Amino acid sequence: MSKHKIVAPDDASSRLRPPYASVLDLIGQTPVVELTKFDIGKCRLFIKLESQNPGGSIKDRIALSMIAAAEKQGRLKRGGTIVEATAGNTGLGLAQVGIPKGYRIILVVPDKMSREKIQHLRALGAEVRMTRSDVGKGHAEYYQDMAEKIAAELPGAFYANQFDPANPLAHETTTGPEIFQQLGGDVDAVVVGVGSGGTLTGLGRYFAKVSPKTEMILADPVGSVLAPLIKTGKMVEAGSWTVEGIGEDFVPPNADLSLVRKAYSIPDKQSMLAVRDLLSKEGILAGSSSGTLLSAALRYCREQTVPKRVVTFVCDSGNKYLSKVFDDFWLVEQGLAEQEQHGDLRDLVMRTLRTGDVVSVGPDESLLNAYGRMRRSDVSQLPVLDEGKLVGIIDESDILAKVEGPYDSRWDRFKAPVSTAMTSTLHTLQASQTLDALLPVFDRNEVAIVFDGDEFIGLITRIDLINHLRRAR
Repeated sequence: MSKHKIVAPDDASSRLRPPYASVLDLIGQTPVVELTKFDIGKCRLFIKLESQNPGGSIKDRIALSMIAAAEKQGRLKRGGTIVEATAGNTGLGLAQVGIPKGYRIILVVPDKMSREKIQHLRALGAEVRMTRSDVGKGHAEYYQDMAEKIAAELPGAFYANQFDPANPLAHETTTGPEIFQQLGGDVDAVVVGVGSGGTLTGLGRYFAKVSPKTEMILADPVGSVLAPLIKTGKMVEAGSWTVEGIGEDFVPPNADLSLVRKAYSIPDKQSMLAVRDLLSKEGILAGSSSGTLLSAALRYCREQTVPKRVVTFVCDSGNKYLSKVFDDFWLVEQGLAEQEQHGDLRDLVMRTLRTGDVVSVGPDESLLNAYGRMRRSDVSQLPVLDEGKLVGIIDESDILAKVEGPYDSRWDRFKAPVSTAMTSTLHTLQASQTLDALLPVFDRNEVAIVFDGDEFIGLITRIDLINHLRRAR
């Protein structure tokens, strides 16, 4: 029998509130859940669901605080422009708060941000400027430097600097008191990440005043300079990491690292596994940085020899990462998931017919169906299968060649069967062949069609080869 209590209607009503005047009134007062499905040693581990903020992340808090402070100080005028360099969530928060107030929002975003975040920003009405994620501070295309330049060139623009004192103040005055109240005033450790440093500094200041026993624990992705600096006192050269929103290649002005009692460097692979476990074990859909925080919290808990009450965060919702963290193929492409290696072409076939992962089309289906399947699956060619047997291949150029012509009959041409446009003369490779066999295929501008004996396995494209070579570094 389930040990979880079913909430009766009278009890449930205590969680209900009268209608709010604005969605902005929903920022903060997020719930806390105890995690019970993980090995946490002697400790109790709690997680605060900042994903429940209206913009879907903890950054809603600082967006509200920074805009209010800028308005009060006269730095942001009615109808003005807000410019920010964002890893996504602060920009979402600024758009969530600023656009209903009538502000224009311009956001400079590194190109490693998830597609869902960028689509969310644009849907809110923000103007998104993409820039490089592989350059550091001082480079003209570094996202923060680029945002500052845009703000300086726009008359009356307000540069929403995450390193503004309003950032840690938001956590000192809201997030900290909420945690302290929700955990009954008994908090032994808080595990945080650092992007701008506001969460660490704001919570560290608050708990230093109300609960000196509370330790601040840093969760940092491998490649960031912050955890090594805390551990060794030395600034190391920054590496690269996949987790979004936390980790830095410099010490943010808002980050008071003296507040940190212990720091953990968490590999990307461990972060991805942890956040997927959080969903499968606890039913909590969280973003990649939450996996880093959870991994560090679990390590901290398992190291303790006496019971402690530890809290960490779901920094943002995992629905912004469905095409990345929760996509098995993306994880393999990034080298963040294990894949059996054979030393031949099988290592490059990402989607196999044997596992049912191949996206295909039938010879009697319409060209419109084939086109739609390519678009939805983000591919440019499809194998044509008839009762499980490969009978052809169709790509974008095949469809275009068939449908171009007079406008008045174009729709009829899209209704034509795939068999009328597909290529049926196929050059195939055997799965046991090596990578060298791919180059002549690509030189002919073809996709590699891989068989194991008489059985069709799957396709290999140029991008598959590039991904394989990158993973093999």
